[in-house]
Amino acid sequence: MCRILGSFAAGAAAHADRPDPAQLAAVSARQRHGGPDEHAVLTGPGWSLGCDRLAVTDPCAGQQPYRLPHLPGVLAVLNGEIYNHAELRRTLAARGHRFPDRCDGTLLPALYAEYGPAFAEHLDGMFAVAVLDLRPGSTRLVLAVDDMGMKPIHLHHDPYDGSTRFASEIPALLAFEGVRISPRDDSLDTVLATRTSFSTHTALDGVSVLPPGATALVRPGAAPVVRRRGPYRTAPVGDTQDVLRHEVRRLAEADVPVCAITSGGLDSGLVTALAAEHARETDAPPLHTFHLTYRGRWPDSESAYARSVARRTRTVHHEVAVDPDEIGSLLTRTVRHLGQPNADPIALSTYALFRAVRESGFTVALTGDGADELFGGYDRMRAALAAPAGTDWAGTYADALSAAPRLLREHLYTADYRAHIADQGSAADRIEQELRSAEAVGEDRLTAMTAFETRWRLPAYHLRRVDHLSMAWAVEARMPFCQPAVVTHARGLPTAARTGKRALYEAGAELLPSGVLRRPKQPFTLPLSAMLAPGGPLLDTVRELLSPARLVLGGKVRADRVQKLLTRHRERPSHHDAQALWALAVHELWTEVVQGMRIPAGCAA
Repeated sequence: MCRILGSFAAGAAAHADRPDPAQLAAVSARQRHGGPDEHAVLTGPGWSLGCDRLAVTDPCAGQQPYRLPHLPGVLAVLNGEIYNHAELRRTLAARGHRFPDRCDGTLLPALYAEYGPAFAEHLDGMFAVAVLDLRPGSTRLVLAVDDMGMKPIHLHHDPYDGSTRFASEIPALLAFEGVRISPRDDSLDTVLATRTSFSTHTALDGVSVLPPGATALVRPGAAPVVRRRGPYRTAPVGDTQDVLRHEVRRLAEADVPVCAITSGGLDSGLVTALAAEHARETDAPPLHTFHLTYRGRWPDSESAYARSVARRTRTVHHEVAVDPDEIGSLLTRTVRHLGQPNADPIALSTYALFRAVRESGFTVALTGDGADELFGGYDRMRAALAAPAGTDWAGTYADALSAAPRLLREHLYTADYRAHIADQGSAADRIEQELRSAEAVGEDRLTAMTAFETRWRLPAYHLRRVDHLSMAWAVEARMPFCQPAVVTHARGLPTAARTGKRALYEAGAELLPSGVLRRPKQPFTLPLSAMLAPGGPLLDTVRELLSPARLVLGGKVRADRVQKLLTRHRERPSHHDAQALWALAVHELWTEVVQGMRIPAGCAA
């Protein structure tokens, strides 16, 4: 697991200038937290390729960028894990390739030499890979990410000089000279409508993210050409529990200490139970589990459920209690690490939880992310399935994704901003259109929703957040539900089995406490409504961020109506008002933080 970076200019030839070392040092410094163990950047005429390494597989070897003596001119860097690297190494060795170590990424130059840009079709894992081919006559940069988008690559192409730059994190990408900081006009509407940036967009003009399961080919001076690959082929065998057990056991193997995140819910509970089972059967030390809570008495605490799972699975349990007075500083740090607004308050809990994991000496953490999307676990999915034919189920579904429903958004906007969004269209409009189009061509609603959730929502809303906030503390988050075998298995189940996570409840029947199986669904987050109520630890922070002077300067929302919303929430606290206020505040803070991400040319961070 690492952080990667690079640049590829139009003049990638002998006469081109080498990238400025100070600038590359600034880029690397912005994401060094995710790769504290080793740092290296190679440069040449018109190109650079670098890596900040978090050593997980073969920690004492595997120096990046990867180079093999018998393949001069082919360089590669990797962020992530390749779980089938041993199998690939045997295949490549049979074709004459030799490797100096057993690190998973060392085989990438050889794999590229054999298959060219199609090399990523052979990778099973979570990965963001950059391959630089400098051989005469074939100079090009190839970028690829895994099928679910667990590991992101952020891109910027300059149409004026033909250069392409990339990095694992947006703040790092912004340290490249020539990458302009320009928030998109629709960024506020997108955050209110979908809680974060949607599709391949980020909140910044000119900065995109490679979509899940995609490969980008970049030739000197040309814009990246992005194509989607077919999914990695795998043949899961057995029922849901068997398939998940196999993946948990694969991901629980590492050359560094492994733990599990246990929220107290079904998804993380299943991963915890199977990982603990594996530890016992292999005579490994007992599994450690981590759960986050907030000091004091707050509604909707899941701590008792998490302790119940830990007792049942016999883990060494860590209950991490965060002081609510720290939440204001946590907000600023999470916004800075994410590089763009994410209106889910779970971000603060995620950041604090992985901090505790790292401070306790663990480098790898297993999580339950991805289960709801694949197994129909969200209430909005059940509501859409129950909606009669002829009703606007797609519009209702899109509103359920929002931090502020359409009517509230339009009420808060200034006349000019409301007209601007109406003219160019909202992210919510695009979601509704995608769902209606899928149904119009005969796709059933659940399949349409699952396709949307896994292709766009899961990567943008959940996986980028987990990636950035785990790597903020140099922790590798591994997600069994996002592995190809589980994805293929879930998509092949009958509709009834993947509605309301029925298949997962059946898989957990003998593994988890009955109280956990019977409890209502609840997201792992902080009690936002209570914390924004009078006397709550977040009220002053949000009130300051939403001051009339700041909002009038922004010109997108009516300050008087935001103040009325804030007053209404203080008088009658509600989850819906709290979520809308939180999204507005997060976007306002992001616009402030992002402006401080520019580094003067030639200066390291």
